[in-house]
Parts: sequence; C-alpha cells; structure tokens
Amino acid sequence: MTELRWHAAVLVLLVPVSLSGQARDAKPDRHVQLVDVTVASKIDFVHGSGASPEKYMIETFGSGVAWIDYDNDGFPDLYFVGGAPGTANALYRNNRDGTFKNVTQHAGVAGASNGTYKTGVAVGDYDNDGYLDLYVTAFGPNTLYRNKGDGTFTDVTSTGRVGGGPAEWSSSTGFFDFDRDGDLDLYVVNYLDYQLDDNPYCGFRKEGYRMYCNPMMFDGTADRLFRNNGDGTFTDVSRQAGIANPAGKGLGVTFCDFDRDTYMDVYIANDLVRNFLYHNNGDGTFRDVAYGAGVGFDINGKPQAGMGVDCADFNGDGLPDIFVSNFSDELNTLYDNQGDGIFEDVSAQAGLGSGLLPLGFGTKMFDVDNDGDLDVYVTNGHIIDNVALYHPTFTYAQKDLVYENLGSRFRDVSDHSGSALQAARVGRGLAVADFDNDGNLDVIIANLGQPPVLLRNQGVRTGNWIAIRAQGRKSNAFGLGALVQVETSDGVQVREINNVASYLSGNDIRLHVGLGEQKTVHRIEVLWPSGARQVVKDIAVNEVLVIVEP
Repeated sequence: MTELRWHAAVLVLLVPVSLSGQARDAKPDRHVQLVDVTVASKIDFVHGSGASPEKYMIETFGSGVAWIDYDNDGFPDLYFVGGAPGTANALYRNNRDGTFKNVTQHAGVAGASNGTYKTGVAVGDYDNDGYLDLYVTAFGPNTLYRNKGDGTFTDVTSTGRVGGGPAEWSSSTGFFDFDRDGDLDLYVVNYLDYQLDDNPYCGFRKEGYRMYCNPMMFDGTADRLFRNNGDGTFTDVSRQAGIANPAGKGLGVTFCDFDRDTYMDVYIANDLVRNFLYHNNGDGTFRDVAYGAGVGFDINGKPQAGMGVDCADFNGDGLPDIFVSNFSDELNTLYDNQGDGIFEDVSAQAGLGSGLLPLGFGTKMFDVDNDGDLDVYVTNGHIIDNVALYHPTFTYAQKDLVYENLGSRFRDVSDHSGSALQAARVGRGLAVADFDNDGNLDVIIANLGQPPVLLRNQGVRTGNWIAIRAQGRKSNAFGLGALVQVETSDGVQVREINNVASYLSGNDIRLHVGLGEQKTVHRIEVLWPSGARQVVKDIAVNEVLVIVEP
C-alpha cells in the first residue's frame, strides 16, 4: 500500500487560467482491473429487501451506500443503509490495512426500528465543526445524525427539523450550499405518493406472475429543500425556493454550476416523467430550465425512467455535462453542455449502446485509469424479479458496465476490467473513493437483498494523480461547491468538489484528479463558494493535498 502523504497548501491570489482541454480520439489499451475484495475486507453487511408475495413497490427500491471519513484519519469509512424494517444501517471503520470493522452500535447509527424502510444517504458537515455528519432518507421519516467527533453520532432530526413528512417516500439526498452563506443546506428528493395499504395487483393473475407495479399508476410528490439556519436547525424553503413541483417522481440528484455563475444548480432524475434542471437564481430561488436546456427528455422528446445521475466535464471543455442511467430499452443519457445554457443529447454517438438492455441504477463519472479524463461506471439490476416471464431477453440480476473515455466518446471495457465485472448482481447504490489511498479510485456497490461488493482498483502503470482535501474557513468546512482547475503540461482539468451523485449514495468528499504520465502539477486554482480565489503552484503528484481557504 502506498504511504499516505499530506501536503498543506499555502494560499496565493492569482489570475484565472484557461478552461480549454484537449480531447483525444484514441489511446492505447491499458485496462484497469477491478477486483472483488469484499470477503477480504471483512465487510459482512447484507441488505434487507423486504421482498414479499404482496409485491410492495418499496421492495424494488434498494438502498444506498456512502463513503464517510467519520474519524478524520484520512481513510474513508463506509456507511450502508439497511433497507427493510429489521435490517439495521451499518457503519464500517476503515482499519487502514484493507479491512473494515463494524462499529455501528458504538457509533449509534443503526437507525430506527419503527417500521421504516431506509433508502438513501448524504454526507456533509452541516454544523462546520470539522466532522462529517449523516442524513438518511426513508419510506417514512428521515434521520439526521450529528457527528460528535468522538466516534459517535447523535440523532438530531427533531431539533434540526429535517424529518420531512411522516408518510413521504424519500430517495436520493445531498448537502450543498445553495445560498453561499458558508453552511450546508439539504436537498431531499421524493418519489411517489404511495401507501402500503394502497397496493394494487399488477401483472397476469396467474401463479408466480404477480409483478411490481408501474410508477405511472401513482402521483408524484414534491421534493424538499432545507435551508441551514447556522444554529443547528433548518427551515423548509421548498415552496419559496421554487423546487416544490408535485409532478416529480425523483430518484437521483446531483449538483453542479452548469452555467458557471458561481451558484450551484440542481439536476433531478425522475422516473417516467421529465427530469428537472433547477437553475440557481442567486437570490434564494430556483427556476426549472429543463425544457429550454434540453435535459428533460431524450433525443426523441420522450421522458425516460431516470435512476442515477452525475454531473461533470467528460470532454475537457471546462463545462459540466450530465449523465443519467435509465431503464431497460432506454439508452443511458449523456447530455453535452454546449455553454450557452443548452445541452445536446449525444448518447448514441458517444458509444453508450451497450447500456440499452440493462437497467441502470448507481453511476459515477470518475477517472478509473488516472489518465486525465472521466470514465463512467454503471451498476445494473432489474426491478421486476420475475421479469423473464414477461421478457425472456431480460434478467433480474445483470452485469455492470465500465466505459473508458477516449476524449470525445466512450468504449465499453467491461469485458476487459476483471472477472468481478462478469458477475451478475441486482445493483442499486454505488459510491466511489480511494479507500486504501493507493491513488486508484475504488467502487462500492449496494445490492438489493444481497451483500455489497467492494471493488478494488488495481490501476495502470502510468496513472499519476492528485487528491484534494479542501478545508473551508469562510466557505463550508469541506469546500463543497468549490470550482477547481488543475493545470499540467497536458492542459487544464476543471472539476467541482461535489460528493453527491449516483443513486441514493454519497461519494468520497475528496476531489481525485488523474494526471496520466505527468509528474508535476504546475498550478491548482480554487474558486471557493465564498468567492475567494486561491492558487497553489508546483505540486508533486501522487499525494493528498490539503488546501486551506484563505
């Protein structure tokens, strides 16, 4: 294991650099190997699906997983959301030797045993005390856990006023500073207006043929936005902020500043209704611009069944693009940001055709091979356990997909990335982090009703990297929302610090940037949410760089 090195950055104010990036159309074959190390890591969690003959829709949902360095030792720990009543959430501490230890009971984050089905998770330091907190969504009341800094958490949902509606079905969630006041606000995506006692029979009335119902049979529900008051409490500002659209059937959420006006915008992946893109007006309100931006529908003008989502610059032009994982018989959608408030659906020409038949859930755009561009991982699994009775070409358990970025398009390298990618699973949540600090980003997958899968990235020989741990002072404590430009002799990579993406899950809060064969980073420029601009020069590669806001 590579030794972890910390580097404290000194701050300097300097001029902005260019946002240009060179796209490549080809590169030599050098595939990473993703190795299943779940058993060796001593992770023994098993998700509870709650599957029953009644086919309640919540049973298809699955749950999320999050990387959270809850003890600030520099090694990301793991938090699994339990799912069905009777299955506890689980916190595993990273032992820094490739193994994890279950510390759930000591930490106090097992979750309520009040019959709620626990779904999603967000990680963020909402009180700016330097320790990462947890927010867990559910079919029922949600829960906010405050990290006390001594290895334990306390349930502060009631005092924080972020439980949501008692009958709401919440899905993905995330912390971000939408008003740039220095503390993290909370966005909660809600799914359907659904009750267990209103559970119609769907499918053929024949033994073994009952199936889970289509979400079109139920109304949607509005999302919630909780503004952080800075005193440990939140205020529900959903209506006045303009995001309380009851037509939404939200599953995935991510944040990015798509028009580079320094305010974080919100993208929602909805299920069988159009997706939402909420432009942050900078005055405490949002405006849904999905129609004009071209990101509400696919290229044929049809709504899709969006599950997971991410927002990042795939083609090196300095602008964040949007990737959405979708249902079977729908291409996963890649929206290319044109820079004028409009996106173009480039899914077909981008080489994503192998995603047509699988049903995509958790997803992330990240540099799998450390060559300086963003690749794509999608975990798959159907929602109908007996789908083969209706569609013989479909399967319930499915293989994952890995797409290598060639600069302007992708190629499917799943068959070349290790035997773990040949295993079929019922994937749901997915999160990315370098858990062993060897410089290669690893993947955790939360499967429905099954154990999770931890995939260790073996990397490639020439893949250098830099990881950035932002430490805000006037901005939020972990610098969420900061815009980062990393310049080497190969050009400039533009990234945002954002751990909210995928499906029901949370990624490492550190920003990881692949550098290819470059051995020096000429400069890193950070535009903090506070508006402060900071430059660090001549940084050695293959280290964790701590950048402290001026």
